[in-house]
Amino acid sequence: MQEFLRQLKIQRWDDHRYYHHSRINQTLHLISAISFLLAYALLFSDPALAALLAWLVSMTTRQAGHFFFEPLGYDTVNQATHEYKEEIKVGYNLRRKIVLLSIWAAAPVALLIDPGFFGTLQPASNFSGFARHTGLLWLWIGVGGLLFRTVHLFFLKSVLEGLVWMSKILTDPFHDIYLYHRAPLALLQGELVEQREHLGPVA
Repeated sequence: MQEFLRQLKIQRWDDHRYYHHSRINQTLHLISAISFLLAYALLFSDPALAALLAWLVSMTTRQAGHFFFEPLGYDTVNQATHEYKEEIKVGYNLRRKIVLLSIWAAAPVALLIDPGFFGTLQPASNFSGFARHTGLLWLWIGVGGLLFRTVHLFFLKSVLEGLVWMSKILTDPFHDIYLYHRAPLALLQGELVEQREHLGPVA
C-alpha cells in the first residue's frame, strides 16, 4: 500500500508540474472537476445523463485547457521539451487524446447511421431518446478508454503502475479542486501562467 500511495503521489505531481502551468487551464480543470463530481453523483440514478454531463462539460473544458491554453513549447521550469513530456506521459498524451476524442465524436454519427447500434439499442423515436443513447455510448467509451489504457500499462510498465493511473484518473476531480481552487482568483488578478520556481521530481 505504501508503494501504491508513493506512485500515486509521483503521477499526480508529474501531471501537475508538466501539464498545468496555465491559470486558464487550471480554472477549466476546476470547472471540469466540479462537473465530474456531479456526474459521479448522477451515475447511480441516471447513467446516460451522467455521461452527457461528463463528456459535454467536464471533458470539453478539461481538454480545451490542454489543447488551447497550456504552453506547448520548451518548459524552462522543468527543463523539458514538449516532445519529451509527451513521450513519458503515463496516461493519455495529446496524440492519444485526439484518438479518444475522435471516437467520442464519431459515436452520435454512428447512431444516426444505425439508430439501433448493431442491435444493442432500441432505436430512439425522438431527440431525447437519441441524446440518451448517445450518453450511453459515451459512457461505454469512457469506461472502455479507462480500462484499455490501464491494461495497456500492465504490459508497458507494471500492474501496479496501471492500477495507480486508474486510481489517479478516478480521483482527479477531488484532487483538482484541492489544487486549483485558487486559480480563478489568480486569473482575475492577471496571472496567466502560474509563477513557479524550479520543480523537481516529488520527494
